[in-house]
Amino acid sequence: MSTDWEDQSWQEEFLEMKAHKPEVVRLLLEGPRGFRDVWHLGSLHEQYKRMKIIKKNDD
Repeated sequence: MSTDWEDQSWQEEFLEMKAHKPEVVRLLLEGPRGFRDVWHLGSLHEQYKRMKIIKKNDD
């Protein structure tokens, strides 16, 4: 399985799901700048996946 590192569709969808702090918006739009940003982006992706499951179960 290959990963498309350029695919940012989840970030765009996650931005519309809830309000975010400006630094989170920058991270989601521009990508990580260092190790801390990579870690934070990973945790945001996990939050996104949990929110998608909850939304799917509500429908």
